[in-house]
Order: sequence, then structure tokens, then C-alpha cells
Amino acid sequence: MTGRIRPRERDAVLAALRAGVVPRSGLQHVQVGRAAEVRAVLADVARIADGGASARFVIGEFGSGKTFFLHLARSIALEKRLVTMHVDLAPDRRLHGGGGRARTLYASLARSTATRARPEGGALGSVVERFVTAALDQARTEGTAPEDVIRDRLASVGEPVGGYDFAHVLAQYWRGYDSCDERLAADAVRWLRGEFTTRAQARQALGVRTIVDDTNWYEQLVLMARFVRLAGFEGLFVCLDEMVSLYKLSSTRVRASNYEQVLRILNDCLQGSAEHLGFVFGGTPEFLFDTRRGLFSYPALATRLAENPFATDRLVDRSGPVLRLGNLSPEDMFVLLTRLRHVHASGARAACPVPDEALSGYLRYCARRLGDAWFRTPRATVKGFLDLLALLEQYPDLTWQDLLGRIDLASDGDGPGEQGPDAREPEGSRPGTDRSRFSRFDDELSSFRL
Repeated sequence: MTGRIRPRERDAVLAALRAGVVPRSGLQHVQVGRAAEVRAVLADVARIADGGASARFVIGEFGSGKTFFLHLARSIALEKRLVTMHVDLAPDRRLHGGGGRARTLYASLARSTATRARPEGGALGSVVERFVTAALDQARTEGTAPEDVIRDRLASVGEPVGGYDFAHVLAQYWRGYDSCDERLAADAVRWLRGEFTTRAQARQALGVRTIVDDTNWYEQLVLMARFVRLAGFEGLFVCLDEMVSLYKLSSTRVRASNYEQVLRILNDCLQGSAEHLGFVFGGTPEFLFDTRRGLFSYPALATRLAENPFATDRLVDRSGPVLRLGNLSPEDMFVLLTRLRHVHASGARAACPVPDEALSGYLRYCARRLGDAWFRTPRATVKGFLDLLALLEQYPDLTWQDLLGRIDLASDGDGPGEQGPDAREPEGSRPGTDRSRFSRFDDELSSFRL
């Protein structure tokens, strides 16, 4: 590890990790292990860029690094010139649902649109502008009218369901761009983002009769994947985290409707119906394997997501849709603490606050306090180490030995939207938790009304 780290990037990485969340930038400074999983993502990205499709389910326990890995996959896709979208599922953001819940999910995805030039999101407008600029350059080179070039390039977009209105809205953007009508261009981007709530508004603003709604948001993503290719990118990469929100839905019917949407996406990706489109779903083991509420409760999904029967702990099959995150080894954890120390020192080797002996001593302390959870779900280990470094920075007269026994290393328990490290225990074996409540009462009570 060499090179200085900018103070802004250093502070952002440390603040995010101490809060137990994934930093938006600087992931390369703290990435360790997971080499096989990264190779699997690289293969998916290459398949998407080559015109194919991909669907992955990244499964890991709470605190094991699922969200970090999804952000890492997203950064890999950006480096390979893909457009990315990333959002967490929530009660008001689902794959299927009335009341605008699915449209809200699409709108959140559209707002998160990112490119390598704008990794922070909000890049959909720049993607559309890049498409128009490329069309203008082609028109100048060929000596033709820009309208004809744009119409010819949008011909492939108009083929799928909803493609005609999609192409019409892009043509309206060009008219606003060409005539300096900023209102018209802005309305076109709003439609692409799914921000129109009524068809009357869209018809008045753009002359189209459809909008993105709860029933067609996935078709809109399929069209968007084709469009970003026309804009000069390699494809579209969609990350959906916190899939356990679907597992927590109390209604069997609502869960089944959402799982049906998952099945539809999976079928399109596996059968080759989608082009230049990839999905990564992040969830916990019970979201996948629970035969009563998880994906395995839906027979068609259970068939497609069943693991290779020849795979063992020694032979891990990473070619299927399910990518289970393995545990970081103790050696990986030592390297991780070394990288965290490097980031804390802003990349200056002489400014490292603790020696290597402190890292070994801290890991032994974690092993005594947390058991195997210190490397199986390393979030608490990382947070405790950064807390130690923060105190040493504020009180230079103290040593790491003075603080070692004072660090609070509460193991990751049930987090928001996920379960703790012992989530694989049989249902009902942990009284007083959300799982025991769900397992104690059957789904039929979801229809009970007073």
C-alpha cells in the first residue's frame, strides 16, 4: 500500500465504517479477500458487456459484508464502463405492489443512476445528453439531419413493450435540446426517471399516453439497458440490497407476487431474453433458504436456485445464480486491520498509530470476546478497531495496551432488515425475536381483521 490518501476520502471511509455502513468511495483501500467472488462478478460484467444478461444472489449473514460486496461489484461495473443503479428495498419500495410502491422503487433506481464520470448518482440526464451529442457528431460526419440519425438509432429501442413511447420521449428531449426549451428537456428526463404520477400530466407535457407505473417498471429497465448502449456504455448493472424486506412481508399473497417478479427477472436473464442487463440481489440466508417465507418457499425459484449437489465446503460452485459469501480468514482480518491503519494514517507509513503487535493483540482480544464471529461477521471487529485508533489520536499519552480491554465489542445482533449471526437456527428456537413471532403464528392470520 503506497500513496497518500486525501483527507476528505480518509474521513469519509473512517466515518462510514465506524457507523457500520459502507463508504461510497475509497473501497479499494479496505478491500481484502473474496478473490473468487470478485472473479465471478468480473465474469458477469464481461457477459453483460458482450450482450448477455446476468442475475446474482449475494447471500451472507448480517455483518458479513454483503452491502460492501455489492458496492464493490458496482464499482467494478463502473470501471468497465457500465451504467449502474443501486437501491435498498423497503416497505415503500418493492418489486411488486400497489399504491406506487414498485414505481417508487424504479424512481429511486433512476435517481441513483451512476457512471464512471458521476459515480455519486444522478447521472441519467448526462446519459441522455451524451446520446444526443453522439447523434449530432454522427450527423455532422455523415452530412445528414440530426433528426434522421436519432430516429434511426432509436429504432431498436422501439421494438420491445413500451418502446414506442420511450423513443418518443427521447425525441422530445432532442426537440427541447435543439430549440433551447429547457422545460421540455427536463420533462423528458422526468418521464425517464418515473416521476410523473398521472398519464394526464405526461400527455400534456410530452404527448405520450403512458408513464412508468407499478406494472411496467421492469420493462422500463429493459429499455434503459438498450438505451445506455446507444449512449456509448457497455450495459446496465442493477443492485438491489436488503431483499430480506420481502421475507418480512406478513402477507403470503404479497410475498408471492414479489417472488414472481424475482422469478421473471431470473428467467429473462437465464434464458437470454434480456440484453446488456445485469442484476445483483443482496440478502440473508433465511431470505433464500427459508422454505416457508424465503425464496425457497416458491417452488419455481427453489428449482432454479438450488445449489450444485456436488459442491462441498472445499469445492464451491460460483457459476450458478447464488453467490454465498465465505468467511474472511484470520489472515484476511489481519490484512484488513493493516489497511485500516494505513487509511487512518492517510497513507503515511511514518504516521501509523500502532505497531503490528497491536494488530495481533487486538485480534486475540476479539477472538476471546466474540468467538468465531470476529472474522465471520467482521463489522464489530472493524468498528472496535477504529474506535481504538480514534481514542489514540485524541489522547496521545495513552497506549494501545491501556485501551484494549475497554473497547466495547458487542457482536452484531439483529440489524435493520436483517437477522443476526445465529439466523440459521430453526424457526422458533429464539424466543423474543422477530423470527419467533413470525414462526409462532401462521400466515393465515395476516388476513385477520378486527
